[in-house]
Amino acid sequence: MKIVVAEPMSPAAIALLKKQEDWNVIVSNPKEYEPQLADCDALLVRSAVKVKADTLEKAPKLRVVGRAGVGVDNVDLAACTAAGVLVMNTPGGNAISVAEHTLALMLSLARSIPEASASTRSGKWEKKKFLGNELRGKTLGVVGLGNIGQEVVRRARGFEMRILASDPYVSPVTAEDLGVELAPLDRLIAESDYISLHVALTPETRGMINADSIAKMKDGVRIVNCARGELIEQEALRAALASGKVAGAGLDVFDPEPLPPDHPLLSADKLIATPHIAGSTEEAQEIVGIRIVEQLVEYLRNGVAINAVNMPAVSPEQYKTLAPYLTLAEQLGKFAAFVATGNPVAVRVTYSGRIAEMNTNLLRNAALAGVLSRGLSSRVNLVNAMGLAGQRNLVVAESREPRSGAMDTVQISLETGAGLTTVSGGVILDKPRLLAVDGIAVEITLGGRLIYMRNVDVPGVIGHVGTVLGHNQINIANFSLGRQEKAEPGQPLFAVALVEVDSEVPSQVLEELRAHPAVRLATVVEPGV
Repeated sequence: MKIVVAEPMSPAAIALLKKQEDWNVIVSNPKEYEPQLADCDALLVRSAVKVKADTLEKAPKLRVVGRAGVGVDNVDLAACTAAGVLVMNTPGGNAISVAEHTLALMLSLARSIPEASASTRSGKWEKKKFLGNELRGKTLGVVGLGNIGQEVVRRARGFEMRILASDPYVSPVTAEDLGVELAPLDRLIAESDYISLHVALTPETRGMINADSIAKMKDGVRIVNCARGELIEQEALRAALASGKVAGAGLDVFDPEPLPPDHPLLSADKLIATPHIAGSTEEAQEIVGIRIVEQLVEYLRNGVAINAVNMPAVSPEQYKTLAPYLTLAEQLGKFAAFVATGNPVAVRVTYSGRIAEMNTNLLRNAALAGVLSRGLSSRVNLVNAMGLAGQRNLVVAESREPRSGAMDTVQISLETGAGLTTVSGGVILDKPRLLAVDGIAVEITLGGRLIYMRNVDVPGVIGHVGTVLGHNQINIANFSLGRQEKAEPGQPLFAVALVEVDSEVPSQVLEELRAHPAVRLATVVEPGV
């Protein structure tokens, strides 16, 4: 396993990586890491390295990108997803550092600290000029109550501020526990003395602070942004600072970064600007470095994706329960794709028993990965399965049967232009096993090399199978038979046979098996490959 660290990480994080047995850890830098991509399994970055489509083309083995930090603006999520590369980040790792920087900017705005410092250092003593304001009693509007927004709230309460918060995804109970009042964004903007932004960049939040929203604010409002530069229309802010409508702004983020030295915003009075350093503390860098390494180890060793950005995430406890069923779903999907005829047009995954009550997004993706891997030469996995299904206009549906006391099973119905193939299975003694094909009960382990046969239920077929395989020196490891309980109208009674064998099955052997007049289908299935 080759791990490439493309940007500086804390010594503790590097040490944790190097403790992993059989891992080749390459510690590089943004200018020299690319030659290491050809055979790397994991890439760790911060914010300087851009992981784009051309980066992925140089890394055909890449399985995971770890971003030591919150934002993933430097990672092309669409390209990573299409390539089946997991992206994970470390939300909350620098929350306290960013929250403290937010309060530092608020205090600096309230007390004109940068200007007062510059004046004093120049030999002046302008006590009357720098009359400030207390934070106590002022209204703080916090836009976004994620990890960072909550830490800002906790610290602002110590300054005895009244706090309004706007976040459509936060419950009233959470707001009550934090001691804040939830309010619509328009009301927050209208009533706040300070507005602090802590939301992700989305089409809805881009440019949320603009000429129209500023016009609704109090005269003398102060704005702080330690989230994303694109949240603010910078020309509108510059104009508001110039007019005095906005009494001050503290910005740690800009659009673009860095701003050109002659950018008009940088010359605005009452602007405090810092170079995207809110999360840059020794403590935060160590925390996010250690966390991303711990997440990487958990994923590469155990398959548990913590803080996945482009794949459905589950907790380690949930993954422990689901893991054998992920293997089952993928192998059932492969089996269905092997035995079906025609191009897939729809897939339905049905869950029965306890797993029907769980988050099944990963199970769905595993089933799709199995179905699609049969017909695609590119990598298909839990990360890109849904995207690839969408590209192929494959209809995907799920259903649940949470029957009490029932065995946990997964059923996959694969519809093609030629008809419907349905397979179901379960986990028995920790091994995925096939339990039925098109409603015919069978039972066999899915991990091996199987010969699947469908035939009219007449005497002599089993003997024919044994004779053909024995003549060709192919040893039978396991044999499972099943037949329809009732023939369909106008059709004979059909049976299926699943034969697990120890060696490859040449095409001429399959031809010999098909030579029996009762045999309708004989094919090799390798769901575990």
